Amino acid sequence: MKNVIFAGVGGQGVILASKVLMETARKKGYDIKESEVHGMAQRGGSVDCHIRFGKETFSPLIPRGGADFVICLELLESMRKLEYLHKDSVLIVNKEQINPAPVEIGAMEYPSDIEAWLKKNFASTITVDTTDVLKDVGTKKALNIVMIGCLSKFLEFEEKDWIESIKTLINEKFLEQNLKAFQLGRELIKK
Repeated sequence: MKNVIFAGVGGQGVILASKVLMETARKKGYDIKESEVHGMAQRGGSVDCHIRFGKETFSPLIPRGGADFVICLELLESMRKLEYLHKDSVLIVNKEQINPAPVEIGAMEYPSDIEAWLKKNFASTITVDTTDVLKDVGTKKALNIVMIGCLSKFLEFEEKDWIESIKTLINEKFLEQNLKAFQLGRELIKK
């Protein structure tokens, strides 16, 4: 069984990213369970999805220390998911920083050393800078698909399986941008 967590803030497309993974796994015959936590998503709050898939899956929630992959669309969100990591977990983190409300009003400061701390404490941390990729794609809204591209390099599904799922879930009007985002996300992972 594989256990994957997507984490980000409202508006980053965490839910759609999880749906792409679930569709890809479903088409390959896996039993899938999923749980979503929206929080204050519409106000920039945390959003996360747990996806579990395998021959047989009984619970949608990933236990602490049970995630094989944690995909964070925002840097600070990675710190909220540390309890789910184990020694062999892969943590893929977008370097983007989105200020939470306390930082916006000046009550707190955004931590300056998250990336260095993660790499020091979790050997399998991969940080990606999606800034140039998203400029090339032409929209920040494709971040979720860029991160799916990153994850796709680690799972057993073929590239065509992912592309089929993206085509199934993305409006045709935005399909070309999202397919490009997926390919560029794959290229961010040197594997």
